[in-house]
Amino acid sequence: MPEAIVREAFQTQAQACDALGSPFTARLCRLLAEKLDSAQSAVAHTILTWPGPPGPSDDSVPLRTAGCLHALVRSNRISPLTELNDTDLWTACQQAFQEHKAFILERLKFPPQTNEVRRSAALLPGLFIVAERTGRPLILSEVGASAGLNLQLDRYRYRLGETEWGTGSPVFLSPEWRGEAPAIPLSFTVLERAGCDLNPLNPSNPDDRLRQLSYIWADQADRLERTQNALTIAADNHLQVEKADAIDWLAGRLETSKPGATHVIFHSVAWQYFPDSLKQKGEALITEAGSRATPDAPLARLQMEGDGQPRGAALTLQIWPTGEKQEIGRADFHGRWVDWKGWVR
Repeated sequence: MPEAIVREAFQTQAQACDALGSPFTARLCRLLAEKLDSAQSAVAHTILTWPGPPGPSDDSVPLRTAGCLHALVRSNRISPLTELNDTDLWTACQQAFQEHKAFILERLKFPPQTNEVRRSAALLPGLFIVAERTGRPLILSEVGASAGLNLQLDRYRYRLGETEWGTGSPVFLSPEWRGEAPAIPLSFTVLERAGCDLNPLNPSNPDDRLRQLSYIWADQADRLERTQNALTIAADNHLQVEKADAIDWLAGRLETSKPGATHVIFHSVAWQYFPDSLKQKGEALITEAGSRATPDAPLARLQMEGDGQPRGAALTLQIWPTGEKQEIGRADFHGRWVDWKGWVR
């Protein structure tokens, strides 16, 4: 890939970080875009000669790089970077690239896994709709679940407009809410939960916890604290995500119906990154399973995914056996706001 394309990816990521409230990560990305030189180090050469598409919607090379540096800080291998001026920050980056070359080159091989907990505030009201409309307890299957932090969305506390839900959790989610507050169903029970990921992170493993936290932007203390608390809840509940290809895993999960329960397939900012061929296979699998759904064994699909529109991600919900599908709202990719429509009867 030409160097200019890689530098452009860092500049594009900087704009996104500004918009999403991380001035430090934006500054870091701009500095790397301007000052990286292939002759400086093996790390710089690897970044600037990246073989694939480096942008935020593809290989996310800027966030891989920022995550490497944050991991070094969090493991006390280098000093904190967030308060440094540009001159000192660039010097610290160069030293890190030289002194921790092996660590960075290995970690650059892996894409970021932020597993943003605030997305649960956009997803939970969708489950409220499913529970209310089907009258059944829920079985959850999350595709691209990372460490499973959104798979345990019923273990958090919420304020969604004027609606409050959940008690006793150290994770409290209160996005800017637009639209009517969601209706809480009379009964909401999760009978079973499972998730898959090509590279799952184990909340009980210190190295995996470090990896998870390193991809959160270093100047966003609230996100770091929220994710640490969510990881602790997941570890306490022995939550583990299966290592599996999403489509193969879905085929197994959808093979048999779940009488007396509603099976909910859901995903957030994951499906959009699958290759088109896998998306087509997955869509066919879910559609076929929907054709077998019954009033006693309903199926639902809840999505929070980018759709090319300028404002956030689309929240869509489809419920079988009728197969009716609606856009129930839109949400910020980091869950900072939710523009709620709900299910139109």
